[in-house]
Amino acid sequence: MLQKSLSRISWKSLIQPWQELDWLLFLLPVGLMLFGGITIRSTQMHLGLTVWWQHWVTGAIGTVLALLLARWRYENLLQWRWIIYAITNITLLIVIFVGTTANGAQSWVTVGSFNLQPSEFAKVAMIIVLASVLHEAGARSLGTVFKALAVTALPGVLILLQPDLGTSLVFGAITIGMLYWANANPGWLILLVSPIVSAVLFGIFLPGWVAWVSLMVLMAWRTLPWAISGSFVAAVVNLTAGGLGSFVWQHVLKAYQRDRLTLFLDPDKDPLGGGYHLIQSRIAIGAGQLTGRGLNQGTQTQLNFIPEQHTDFIFSAIGEEFGFVGCLLVLAVFWLICLRLVIIAQNAKDNFGSLLAIGVLSMIVFQVLINIGMTIGLAPITGIPLPWLSYGRSALLTNFMALGIVESVSNYRHRLKF
Repeated sequence: MLQKSLSRISWKSLIQPWQELDWLLFLLPVGLMLFGGITIRSTQMHLGLTVWWQHWVTGAIGTVLALLLARWRYENLLQWRWIIYAITNITLLIVIFVGTTANGAQSWVTVGSFNLQPSEFAKVAMIIVLASVLHEAGARSLGTVFKALAVTALPGVLILLQPDLGTSLVFGAITIGMLYWANANPGWLILLVSPIVSAVLFGIFLPGWVAWVSLMVLMAWRTLPWAISGSFVAAVVNLTAGGLGSFVWQHVLKAYQRDRLTLFLDPDKDPLGGGYHLIQSRIAIGAGQLTGRGLNQGTQTQLNFIPEQHTDFIFSAIGEEFGFVGCLLVLAVFWLICLRLVIIAQNAKDNFGSLLAIGVLSMIVFQVLINIGMTIGLAPITGIPLPWLSYGRSALLTNFMALGIVESVSNYRHRLKF
């Protein structure tokens, strides 16, 4: 009896530092990571490559890192926020000068045999910094909103210069999501993204652009504290964005970036070039039908018809080999992860912890929607990986770091009675 009691005490003391962890939230990403390794192996085995085990090794390191972060009080991040911000910008600057180029972007720094992608880690850094900016007063005032935008601007510009459009879009999604959760006026958020819409509409549908600009002027009049000047600024910004959109399209964006943004609408315009990825991806997903062709049995996957299938297009391999059912299960897992993130945000003991959870939620939701959308032809091909499933060591570590921080919010929350 004494031995059993001691054993129980020892086991309880071992797990005590993680007793408030959300174990469902922790185990679901680990399961995705393991499943990702199996799928990656299927896409690479005919080539004799072994990146699948690197995915698992990196995932194991990320799992340990997440557990360590979950044990560390997340409130301590407030003391380190500006140091984290400075280190993030310095590493992004280093990439611009001495970075390694791949797929048209200079986004990596080679450290030994490891290619480090600072822009991935910058996502978590920005979540931390934005949460620290917004946690005290929220985003009810335009001053706080502008402060949050200013903090995001520098790393966002540095990432655009690489150029890495996909990660820049993730930054935007994180910022909008966290501002919304911090009680920013929804009209302000619409005004923030309105120049992008104006730039797109100006080139494809002029009457729609005129209607949009008019709507934004009205939005500014109704939501901004200085109605007349705010409406004037909204009009000028959207009118200017329309003109700049054409200039950026012709002189700033590279050819491969323009293809990624437009060919998803009609990939048959360039079936052997920019539209090739999407055409083959849709064939693979359609070939899977209800239950899939089976692991290692997909023709598109095994015959290497889809380049980079183990990274950005991993969902097409899942669709072909595991079918509609497999795709639904993956989506259900992501849905459960997002649900747990929302619950942790609602139950956090302070605004800082709540904003951290929402920042991670915004990052995951945007990446999942864009990645899956681009594999089935509903979104441009932007090079955004599918969290925990796509091969990419920096991205995988980043996702586990984000998971560990949110688990710390759960682990150190006040006990709630339901």
